[in-house]
Amino acid sequence: MQVKLLMTWDIKPGQDQEYFEFLVREWVPSITRLGMEPTESWFTTYGDCPQIMMGGLTKNLEAMKRILASDEWQDLHSRLLEYVNDYNHKIVRATGGFQL
Repeated sequence: MQVKLLMTWDIKPGQDQEYFEFLVREWVPSITRLGMEPTESWFTTYGDCPQIMMGGLTKNLEAMKRILASDEWQDLHSRLLEYVNDYNHKIVRATGGFQL
């Protein structure tokens, strides 16, 4: 059963350019190399909700747990936190389309 990591966060004020460069150059290639398939990324321009919503898919729960326990994920996550506030995530059973 495929599972999805649903992540949300807000970009720190004044960090937009650096954040987007990190996302394209490091975040996406790194999570892909770890075995997580990026599935969607949403940018909210207004409203009372997280600014960024992103999903990543793995083939099963064991693969997701292995990725999240890895040193590479811990390093990558720490680097993401340099650019964002209010990071949250949850693991859900993957279904078609956008999930909350």
